[in-house]
Amino acid sequence: MDALVLAQKIESLRRCIRRVDEKSPDSVEELVQDADLQDILVLNLTRAVQLCVDIGSHIISQSDESAPATMGEVFTVLERIGAISAVTSESMKKAVGFRNVAVHNYDAINWAIVYSICRKSVAEFKQFVRSISAFADN
Repeated sequence: MDALVLAQKIESLRRCIRRVDEKSPDSVEELVQDADLQDILVLNLTRAVQLCVDIGSHIISQSDESAPATMGEVFTVLERIGAISAVTSESMKKAVGFRNVAVHNYDAINWAIVYSICRKSVAEFKQFVRSISAFADN
């Protein structure tokens, strides 16, 4: 596993998480009324999901596992090889679902869900980083 590539991707992921933390609004109403805030949050959340997939794919490429066929499957394989827990795997699969809506059907975004993701799910990205970092160190 290329430690430098992994470190760079993890740092990019941390930057996205930090931006979401910094820009998370105090209410759903504030988010609904601020198109710039919507763009900042959705961009950083979708980047965070993509970076998790990229990190996972990098780790899997160094294992004996077959390449996953879908983004969600990356997290199933990471769970199978012991890199992340079942809880983290499920959280990341849900994040992929959000990413797909954000990228392919932006008009259908439910801002209450985005608000909830900003408030609760950012911790799941942080857990992903901790798990992957611990796995890579072993």
